Amino acid sequence: MTDQTDPITIVLEPEAAQLSADTDPHPRISEVPPEEGRRILVDLQSGEDVARPEVDEWWVEVDAGEWGVVRTRVIRPAGTSGPLPVLLFLHGAGWVFGDEHTHDRLFRELAVGANSIGVFPVYDRAPEARYPTQLEQNFAVGRWIQEHGAAYDMDTSRVAVAGESVGGCMSTVFALMNAERGGAPLRAECLLYPVTDADFGTPSYERLAEGHYLTRDGMKWFWDAYTPDHSRRSEPFAAPLQASPEELARLPKTLVITAEADVLRDEGEHYAARLREAGVDVTAVRIGGTVHDFLLLDSLRDTNAANVARALVVDFLREALAD
Repeated sequence: MTDQTDPITIVLEPEAAQLSADTDPHPRISEVPPEEGRRILVDLQSGEDVARPEVDEWWVEVDAGEWGVVRTRVIRPAGTSGPLPVLLFLHGAGWVFGDEHTHDRLFRELAVGANSIGVFPVYDRAPEARYPTQLEQNFAVGRWIQEHGAAYDMDTSRVAVAGESVGGCMSTVFALMNAERGGAPLRAECLLYPVTDADFGTPSYERLAEGHYLTRDGMKWFWDAYTPDHSRRSEPFAAPLQASPEELARLPKTLVITAEADVLRDEGEHYAARLREAGVDVTAVRIGGTVHDFLLLDSLRDTNAANVARALVVDFLREALAD
């Protein structure tokens, strides 16, 4: 008989297994200078043969006061007119990497899929800018939506926030900040394999520390770049899993997606449980056979895991933003 206490063997989809093998050798993206790592990710995501929804787009510059000016990309489904709800999308890639190019396809897919106007802050990245700069810049863009969005046909009564990886962390922190600072209610938050804490000792961290694309050492490096002062990592705006039940209870309807073979899996699911315990309307789904970033990476775009998760996210956002 099989010992049922043993963890189930993780069997990755072929594309995820290939990605894990390809990214395992040293030096890894977290072991090279930030500028080099940024170029690596841009190159990885520059496939011109990957379909992208057609959009109309423009750029604005948002004044974030002492936190600087935030270049912000705005898109809407091509050829549409009139008011639409708003999706504020906060990109991931360890606070260090990622930009409007690396996340272009996913941003388009979610904004167009939700029939919304998408807003994408190009926040200052770590280590050049540290916590909480990125959070304050994102919040300034959210405030800009409320104050100026109507001039761009944004229905500011219907706003959701979404992000993946550290962008998922910053998305729920945006919702926490919005509630604390008296912002307009959000319709929903969508957290894709989010960072929620700086605890590197969870079972998923222990079991998946190496060999599954995102490593424990890589996440430690990202945290050091973003929040080198360890004493601040227990602040709820840095690690939302540390928020109180009272703070969590003020958050909107939430979707949490996690990946089976991801060091961040357990903290994402723990956060979903904490939200549910606080009375928040939460749906949490673990996608099997895949790794971190599976919705972002073009090489995993057409996997079963990405297809089913993308459908879940789009349906969730469309329903949450419906008139």
